[in-house]
Amino acid sequence: MPSPAPTKLGLVDDHKLFRKGLISLIEMVNKDYTILFEADNGLDLQAKIDKNNPPDIILMDVNMPGMDGFASVQWLRTHFADVKVLVVSMIEQEETIVRMLKLGVKGYLCKDVEPKDLGDALLAVANKGFYYTDFITGKLVHSLQNDDAAKAKNLQPDTMNDREKEFIQLACSEMTYNEIAAKMFLSPKTIDGYRNALFEKLSVKSRVGLVMYAIRNGIVNVDWNR
Repeated sequence: MPSPAPTKLGLVDDHKLFRKGLISLIEMVNKDYTILFEADNGLDLQAKIDKNNPPDIILMDVNMPGMDGFASVQWLRTHFADVKVLVVSMIEQEETIVRMLKLGVKGYLCKDVEPKDLGDALLAVANKGFYYTDFITGKLVHSLQNDDAAKAKNLQPDTMNDREKEFIQLACSEMTYNEIAAKMFLSPKTIDGYRNALFEKLSVKSRVGLVMYAIRNGIVNVDWNR
């Protein structure tokens, strides 16, 4: 049975010494990788990537002169959509990380990464298609929560009718949707309509989201000492 072909990598970073160090780390954690090219920035990447033999994964820096990581990832999405990008950068700012994730990168590592973590990241991106650490996931969740909170501000409780408020209050209880329908003297189908409409208005995706909105906006009061 023939052995699987090695995973093909490309490195895009404007620091040559770091690239060499990264190659040494890659060789240390796994021999089943081949480096197709090294590039100084996105423009150099465009010159060196071969459309007939593209890499499976590109390890990409963010801050680079000429053409930075953001522009490089956008270019890859247009011209080499199947190439996976794993960011390796010193930048740990939430805005940068989330922006890169929204552009479609498959993982984000800091440059002081441990060899084992680098090996795990490469294996995960190659086999599963992504590698998100708890740190990165936390940044993304925090950003999404902030986005949802900002959207929810567009619909304050005083703009909701009494029936909508009553539904949300009942949704914060342990009652099922069928029980809520009976309590409000409405059909289950009508209750489904209330729920779906409020999900869309409040930019939430679950009953938990409704509860969180109700607590934040004083529609229900929670006695934390009970």
